[in-house]
Amino acid sequence: MTTHGEAAVLVLAAGAGTRMRSDTPKVLHTLAGRSMLSHALHSVAKVAPAHLVVLLGQDRDRVAPAVAQLADELGRPIQVAVQEQQLGTGHAVACALSALPEDFTGIVVVTYGDVPLLDADTLAGLIAEHNAESAAATVLTTTLPDPTGYGRILRTQDGQGRDLLGIVEQADASPSQQAIREINAGVYAFDIAALRSALSRLRSDNAQRELYLTDVISIVRSDGHIVRARHVDDSMLVAGINDRMQLAELHAELNKRIVVAHQRAGVTIIDPATTWIDVDVSIGRDTVIHPGTQLLGATRIGGRCQIGPDTTLTDITVGDEATVVRTHGSSSLIGDGAVVGPFTYLRPGTVLGSDAKLGAFVETKNSTIGDGTKVPHLTYVGDADIGDHSNIGASSVFVNYDGENKSRTTIGSHVRTGSDTMFVAPVTVGDGAYTGAGTVVRDDVPPGALAVSAGPQRNIEGWVERKRPESAAAEAARKARENPPEAAAEDE
Repeated sequence: MTTHGEAAVLVLAAGAGTRMRSDTPKVLHTLAGRSMLSHALHSVAKVAPAHLVVLLGQDRDRVAPAVAQLADELGRPIQVAVQEQQLGTGHAVACALSALPEDFTGIVVVTYGDVPLLDADTLAGLIAEHNAESAAATVLTTTLPDPTGYGRILRTQDGQGRDLLGIVEQADASPSQQAIREINAGVYAFDIAALRSALSRLRSDNAQRELYLTDVISIVRSDGHIVRARHVDDSMLVAGINDRMQLAELHAELNKRIVVAHQRAGVTIIDPATTWIDVDVSIGRDTVIHPGTQLLGATRIGGRCQIGPDTTLTDITVGDEATVVRTHGSSSLIGDGAVVGPFTYLRPGTVLGSDAKLGAFVETKNSTIGDGTKVPHLTYVGDADIGDHSNIGASSVFVNYDGENKSRTTIGSHVRTGSDTMFVAPVTVGDGAYTGAGTVVRDDVPPGALAVSAGPQRNIEGWVERKRPESAAAEAARKARENPPEAAAEDE
């Protein structure tokens, strides 16, 4: 049979996913920063098929918008087909084929939306072998230590066993067939004419009373066409997800592979077992990732950085040679050589300049902090712009909310502010200005000025003994007054 180079890929994602026990459609559950469906479509898109169809079922109103978003992300059209009733995999493929042009005559690849580790190289190898063998059908297979629940592969006994006799489902397999450990991975390449012909002859006279796609193999073979099996040694590449346990297992496996790829690219990861990295994260050479670190979303880490321990960064960009310790942050930017942490919280919109510092127990939000500026400890910076080489004293608060509106604070360059300064926005502090400890800044501070708001200190003598006469403090005060430090020194 003559096959054609042009390919269409059908991604079956119509299953109910009842074993997930979830209100979220199964294919929208995530691992390593992408949904199962997103993993599948990213891999398929790399093969650049002429047509890409996603088959949806009962959750289509929730999954279809995700498909549309992925089409935009991948920059290619994705067709959607619908399976109204769940009548088996053969029926599903027939529904998906309806989305292809009637005059399409190429290869049809069938895969699934819940096989997240299936990569483009495996799909490309399937298509290449299908073309090279001029086959009507080519099946991906793998070998499992325990094949229970999977369709078994029946091969010819011609020495190499490259030809496929058929696939028998677990419920229909004889004891000897159940002993076979080579299983159907559920991913196929078909000549479209042979596929359509076989689908029209499927019958539901089986244990599940469904139209099995696996029966297409025996039908195509009985028509005298070539049927091949392509074995995948790495069974994780074709593993599917049906429940939360399998989701966790494949997430851990995918994470292990992501970690290894970064290690091979020159990243030191101290403890891979406690390090989680999403698939879209990038990390520069000679960066060290310490234990208990999660790098999520589209996080970008520069070279020669120290990240962690106990740090979670989501959609964060970190420049070269920065240090980020025990920090939680999202949608922010950390400049080259900056130091962040420990126990620092970066909320969205934080931009930290080069060689700047955010220290212990500092929270920032929607703020720009200039090069070389330091916010060392115990401070909230919200809706602010701080210039270069300034220092914000401990326990300062940028008071950005008046109960109705958010307002901004502007701090110039080379500013020194005392501990426990309150900046009541909107307010501007000019370049080179200072504030005294405990100052409440309600009005603009000119460049080079010192702002203070407290009056002279008053000491009310004897207050403790009058107001707290029975307290330990009152007793201590009485003894100190009766024996002042000067008298004690004279006695010595």
